Amino acid sequence: MSEPVQPETQRLLDAAALQGLERHTIRSGFIRDAIIGLADGLTVPFAVTASLSSIGSTKLVILGGLAELFAGSISMGLGAFLATVTDARHFQVEEAREQRQVTGNPHLEGEILIDIFTQYGISREEILPILQSFRQNPESWVKFMMDFEVKLERPSRSRPWISAFIMGMAYFVGGLIPLFPYFVIGGISTALVASVGATAVMLSIFGYIKSVATGVGQYSAFYGSLETLLIGAVAAGASYSIVRAVNDWFGIGK
Repeated sequence: MSEPVQPETQRLLDAAALQGLERHTIRSGFIRDAIIGLADGLTVPFAVTASLSSIGSTKLVILGGLAELFAGSISMGLGAFLATVTDARHFQVEEAREQRQVTGNPHLEGEILIDIFTQYGISREEILPILQSFRQNPESWVKFMMDFEVKLERPSRSRPWISAFIMGMAYFVGGLIPLFPYFVIGGISTALVASVGATAVMLSIFGYIKSVATGVGQYSAFYGSLETLLIGAVAAGASYSIVRAVNDWFGIGK
């Protein structure tokens, strides 16, 4: 039987495990998917509708905006699905590699494990009983190495579908905001102004909330809000200018 783990060692192990848990919680993939989807949804459809409005046809803006909105939502969802499937396959490859190393070269893996624990102030003498316990339980050893050496967590089977849904819906919801004024306002110039105003407000709010969610201070949150607004304004302004120039050059709207 292996020696019992000393209380101080157990406390350090618990602290290390908690640190790993907090890391994974903060970097939640679903929150990331929602942020990316909403950010792109606010920016890309806004740029498209603003640029199409330079042609002067409300119908064209609505049709083009809806086409981009649906295509973008599907594309974003598909991208999220493929990315999470790739992550799952990567985890499987790394886990198989760790299993081979634990069973085929336990001495080297033991030295790596000792190096990991020494980062938390645990002496080599305290680690040896833990190493012995891991040698008697290879599955736990592999799981520990995946958590603290490879720093990967096992993705759930439903993760690709949920991730695709969240990112696609976030993009769709974000894209509806700049497009909505064209449905309810008759004049295209007035609708464009309303679209710009609504999107600017939402970009500012989104940028602020996104910054606050990362744990930054209030000043940095306001900076993040302005940064997000500036990115959206540059994208829309560039698109509007390009389409307006092409329209004037070829006379598409005439």
